[in-house]
Amino acid sequence: MKTKAFGFAFLAACVVATGLFAGPARAEQSLYVYTSMKESMIGQLKAEFLKRNPGIKMDAQSAGAGKLMAKIAAERESGKILADVLWTSEVPDFYQLKQDGMLLPYVPKDIAALHNPFTDYDGSFTAVRLGTLGIAYNTRFVKNPPKSWNDLKGPDFKGAFGVANPALSGTAYMSVAAIVNAFGWPYFEELRANRAKMGQGSGQVVDDTASGDLKGSLAVDYITIDKMQKGATLALVYPPEMLVIPSPIAIFKNTPNQDAAKAFVDFVLSKDGQAIIAAEGTLPVRDDVPLLQGFNLPPVAEAVKRALRLDYPKMMAEKEATVKKFAEIMQKK
Repeated sequence: MKTKAFGFAFLAACVVATGLFAGPARAEQSLYVYTSMKESMIGQLKAEFLKRNPGIKMDAQSAGAGKLMAKIAAERESGKILADVLWTSEVPDFYQLKQDGMLLPYVPKDIAALHNPFTDYDGSFTAVRLGTLGIAYNTRFVKNPPKSWNDLKGPDFKGAFGVANPALSGTAYMSVAAIVNAFGWPYFEELRANRAKMGQGSGQVVDDTASGDLKGSLAVDYITIDKMQKGATLALVYPPEMLVIPSPIAIFKNTPNQDAAKAFVDFVLSKDGQAIIAAEGTLPVRDDVPLLQGFNLPPVAEAVKRALRLDYPKMMAEKEATVKKFAEIMQKK
């Protein structure tokens, strides 16, 4: 009797060892991120995330927000969105995706530690960074730093101030819309009367300011700081009314990789993830992360307090009209 019992126990142990009684082996998870963030930042975040999550494979596609949205629209038409996560600075796009029922609400673990700029927040998307736009100026040509938006209409910048085309840059569009909301269209009419110019993308107007083709420009923080770190004779200042553009992250509702997507969202909003973002010359959404020093970046709480109000649903509804009117003003002879 003991021999039979022993034999059965031995057989059962062998079966378990070979996995016949065990559950299915856990498959390696995949994660695909669409993002407009700079590749150096995504590369660092990816490396650190994978180090902490060895059971996940991750790939990212970096492109402008407009190109990514066109890709998402084409994939949606074909019946399958390839991305699990979207992270750009085109906030109206996230409202549109939410309205279309395409996003999976997820409130990250560290939500209590974050500065959340969305008053209607429901977890559909969460701000990961707070991009700031200030006035970049070339210190070889401008000796008196501008202190207000009105200074751009003065002689120091006559014929030599640039604003990126909002039709080509989501960040530029949000900035133009915020300024119009705060000061009205007469502000841009007066800027154009001082012969301000419409440039191409956000990077190009900063390049032109660094080269001296422009004396100043409406400039994105990390783009300008990158130029300054490479020796450009630029300075970046912020008027009292700040342009602060959140960069949201969201998970697509039908992703088969929800766990991996949630883990990535949690990581980029963690203290360590936010430290990587802050080191790239932009504002994180946490106060407990050191900012890049020497470039006039304001504390996170101060930037949020000084930020011009952004009406995202209105921006979404009025984008075409706003882009058209801006071009008409800036192309006047």
